[in-house]
Amino acid sequence: MSDLIEIVDSLENRISKLLHKYELMKQQNADLKSKIQELESNSELQTNQLKHWEEKFSALKNANAMLGSDEYKRETKLKINALIKEIDMCIAQLSE
Repeated sequence: MSDLIEIVDSLENRISKLLHKYELMKQQNADLKSKIQELESNSELQTNQLKHWEEKFSALKNANAMLGSDEYKRETKLKINALIKEIDMCIAQLSE
């Protein structure tokens, strides 16, 4: 009978340890999910900032070219030509 009591006590200890580990893992999982969400939010913010700065850089390159900077003249001319073509297409569609 004493062997049976020892076995039951041993099982209770093991179950208690498993439940404790389960709670720790559950908390760790919640912490990791929170960290993932925070990192995804941070990544999205940085992506938006990068797009914003790329747009500013592009506008600055165009402004420099229009002010006489030789470095970006070709790009600006190509962009102006593309805009003119787009305007011509819009005018053609409106005249139909």
